[in-house]
Amino acid sequence: MNFLLGLSPFLLVCLGGLLVWLGTSLGSATVFFMSTPKRKIIDVSLGFAAGLMLAASFFSLLMPAIEIERAKGNLVWVAPTIGFTLGIVFIKIIDFTVPHLHALGRKPHKDGGKTSLKGTTLLALAMIIHNIPEGLAVGIAFSSIDSTSLVGLAGAVSLSIGIAIQDFPEGLAVSFPLLKEGISKWKAFAIGQFSGFVEFLSAIIGFLAVYYISDILSYALSFAAGAMIFVVIEELLPASQNSQHNELATLFTLVGFILMMLLDLAL
Repeated sequence: MNFLLGLSPFLLVCLGGLLVWLGTSLGSATVFFMSTPKRKIIDVSLGFAAGLMLAASFFSLLMPAIEIERAKGNLVWVAPTIGFTLGIVFIKIIDFTVPHLHALGRKPHKDGGKTSLKGTTLLALAMIIHNIPEGLAVGIAFSSIDSTSLVGLAGAVSLSIGIAIQDFPEGLAVSFPLLKEGISKWKAFAIGQFSGFVEFLSAIIGFLAVYYISDILSYALSFAAGAMIFVVIEELLPASQNSQHNELATLFTLVGFILMMLLDLAL
């Protein structure tokens, strides 16, 4: 950690972005090594990812935002409430305006208005929308690093590790539906890992948007939390509960939450 603290914040966020990109890429690469996974594996994986994201949103984003406002002597609920709400609105606007395909559940459906785009393109757009808030969260977390303390760095690192872990099952869960659309394994992998690259870009954008304007940090952290929790509630949890494996998926949602909580608090 002391070595990392000696690196520039921009280099750190690039490393964090690369880590989450790698998580998605490794998950997408499973198309080369296994046949279509059983529904149980997908449900458990999505539940696990949902638990990680929920815990990350609270322990790595909302709690620091609240503590920042408390340290400033401000009303602790104002910035978290406004930022969280704006994060939800941001993702919902994208959801309404950008055509995409929800395909993590058993019944894929189109959203975002009428379009002539192919299913593979719509699914790729869905993956991009899904990963934007995760990338933003990583970038915003690294923008909060205090050069005199390990606390901010530890939080950003634990968040990056948690998102990278949950990106693996997400990459798996999205690349295999692409195969069902009739495209090759290489193309399914390429599209899957590109959504991870979007996380990398989003991390850089989130970092640059907040690093030089520290007054909005608590709003930005809450914004990322709202966007991530919206994705969890709209996409991951319903998909994981969409079959007879819902109890097992629920158990792994809790396991994911506990793991991310331990990562954040232990570091």
